[in-house]
Amino acid sequence: MRHTFRTMFLALLALAFITPVFAQIAVTVAFGPPALPIYDQPICPGDGFLWTPGYWAYDPDDGYYWVPGTWVEAPEVGYLWTPDWWGWETGGFRFHEGYWGSEVGFYGGISYGFGYFGTGFEGGRWDHDHFFYNRAVLNIDVTNIHNVYNTTVIHETTVNRVSYNGGEGGIDRRPTPQEQAADQQRHIPPVAAQTQHVQAARSNPQMRAEANHGKPPVAATSRPGDFSGKGVVAAKAEGAPYHPAPSRSGAPAAGGNRPEGTASPSANPTHARDLQPHTVQPAPSSGNDSADKKYQHQQQKLVDKQNQDHQKLQAQQDKEDQQVTKQANQKKQQQVEQKHTQQTQQLEQKHTQQQQQLQTRAPAPRPAPAPRSPR
Repeated sequence: MRHTFRTMFLALLALAFITPVFAQIAVTVAFGPPALPIYDQPICPGDGFLWTPGYWAYDPDDGYYWVPGTWVEAPEVGYLWTPDWWGWETGGFRFHEGYWGSEVGFYGGISYGFGYFGTGFEGGRWDHDHFFYNRAVLNIDVTNIHNVYNTTVIHETTVNRVSYNGGEGGIDRRPTPQEQAADQQRHIPPVAAQTQHVQAARSNPQMRAEANHGKPPVAATSRPGDFSGKGVVAAKAEGAPYHPAPSRSGAPAAGGNRPEGTASPSANPTHARDLQPHTVQPAPSSGNDSADKKYQHQQQKLVDKQNQDHQKLQAQQDKEDQQVTKQANQKKQQQVEQKHTQQTQQLEQKHTQQQQQLQTRAPAPRPAPAPRSPR
């Protein structure tokens, strides 16, 4: 028995020294995040702090919300931050959590600015046990921080505010062998201060995209979790015109409350041919015949238009399928499939929103007559 306990203890002790790549909880959303807002970088609060860019995170109940960029102390000397990013994968946008490592890995080719211009990090470098800051791209107070240098960074690609990789309109870039190798090295997940920073953003209603329309009032902070005070920077503008998400999950949940007249599509429709036709619901009975007939006519008109949208999109996608099949280009075929999936899901999101808006105009039932007082 003593030998067994000793063996178990040694096994647990050995596991304590194993540092595998940390596990991530997969988060996939049918529609992409808003554009990256335009904002200035707050001044670095002190030596040893590294910049972590802001990004859009997602909550099933509240939708996309902005996690402000902030300065964070590196967990170990020599470690750099690989930013969080969204990428289109098999019918949805998947979230990839950032991490600390000795090399900067792949972050979708997204240009977050301030040293993160799509590949690597141009904002500074470690020299033994000190981090040296590139003043050309980072906001550094040289009266307090003296380990600085100034190197102008020339961007090889057009800078835009797109916040995701792949899919329609996304960044078209794949990881290099060096970035793939960095992704497989020893990592440290976000430190406690970063986790608390995300929680503070999630619990702040002003950070939600549906409230700030892509222009968060707190775009960046000088320290994690500080959402008020001198070190807070507001967004100057949204990165692109904001388009509200039609639904939280990208499509109504199976078995959930579905607006009347909407179809019951497959869980993840990938082509317009997968969509079921919309139908008109039974005539309402509010007690006002004229209003009921008018509403039913509006329903029929909307359903006809939505079914025409199905047919038009299917014809367009079928034509593109035929063209790409003749080309016999596997990469192009995959891009077209991704495009069709996104088009199909976005169309149903739009239709769901239209049905919800129409329901708000449904005639209300007439109030029941008041009971007569007994004579």
